Amino acid sequence: MRAMRRSVMLLGYPGVQSLDVVGPFEVFATATLVLGGTAGYDVTLVSAGGRPVRSDSGLELAAAPLPRHDTADTVVLPGGAGVADARRDPQVIDWIRRVSGTARRVVSVCTGATLAAEAGLLDGCRATTHWAFAQALADEFPAIDVDPEPIFVRSSSRVWTAAGVTAGIDLALALVEDDHGTDVAQTVARYLVLYLRRPGGQTQFAAPVWMPRAKRAPIRAVQELVEAEPGARHRIPDLADRAAMSPRHFIRVFTAEVGESPGAYVERIRTEAARRQLEETDDTVVAIAARCGFGTAETMRRNFVRRIGISPDQYRKSFA
Repeated sequence: MRAMRRSVMLLGYPGVQSLDVVGPFEVFATATLVLGGTAGYDVTLVSAGGRPVRSDSGLELAAAPLPRHDTADTVVLPGGAGVADARRDPQVIDWIRRVSGTARRVVSVCTGATLAAEAGLLDGCRATTHWAFAQALADEFPAIDVDPEPIFVRSSSRVWTAAGVTAGIDLALALVEDDHGTDVAQTVARYLVLYLRRPGGQTQFAAPVWMPRAKRAPIRAVQELVEAEPGARHRIPDLADRAAMSPRHFIRVFTAEVGESPGAYVERIRTEAARRQLEETDDTVVAIAARCGFGTAETMRRNFVRRIGISPDQYRKSFA
C-alpha cells in the first residue's frame, strides 16, 4: 500500500525572504527523495490569487492559488521585507486563521512570526524570531513570550516558530525527524551538508547589544571605565568609589539606570571584548581570558557557554 504523503504549503507574498521559502522547501523535497518517493511530502508555494512571488532579493517564484479547501498538513509562514504588507492583506490573514484550524502544524520562519501573531496563533505562547526583530515583536504583541535566543521553539502543540532565515532549515529538519525519525533527518542533513542540530543559539550570530547609557553622570563614568578596560578587576567597592556612592547604593542606582547589575554588566563587556579578540586575533584562549578579565580559560569557557551557548573554541571556528 502506498504510504501517505503529507501536504506542505509555504505562503508566498511580494517581498518574501527567498531563503525562508527555499530552505524548508529543499529539506522537505530532499526527505521525499530519501524516503524513495513512496512517502514524504508534497510541497507547494501558494499565494493570494496564485500570482508569481517576487522575493525581496528579486528572485521570482511561481505559486499556486491559496487553496479553498483546507488540505495542508503543514503550513510554513516565511518572513521578509514585505511581511508588513502581507499582514494588512485580509485574504492572507483570513487564510492563515482558517488553515490553522485544520493543519496539523503551522510553522513561522524569521519575521513570519508576525503573521502568526497577527492571526492570533501565538497569544500566551513562547515564540522566537530573528534576533534583530525580537524586541519589536515583543513590544507589539505583549501577550507573546518572545525569546530571541533559540534557533527554533515549539510554541504550542501545533505551532512552531524559527529564528531568522537559515533557521527555517533547522526547523524543517526537526519536523522531518519528528515525522520519520532521526536516521532519515540525519541523511537529509548530510545530503544538504548541514548540521542536524547546530550548536548554540542565536546569540552567537547577533550583533553586540550595548546597554543604554545611564542618565546619571557618575554611572556613565563607570560604564565608560569598564568598557575602556574590560580586563581590570572592577570590584564593586572600587566601582562604587568611582561613582562616589556606597556599594549598596551604587548597586541599586546602577541596576535601575542600566537595567542589569554592575557584575552582570562587567561580564557582558568582557564577553564582547573576548568575542572580538577571538574573531580578530590568533591569541590563545588562555591569553584572551587573562586579558579580558576572566582570569582562567575555564572561567571564560563557562561564561561563553552560559551567555552565548557555545565554547570559545567553537565560536572561533565559526567566526574567526
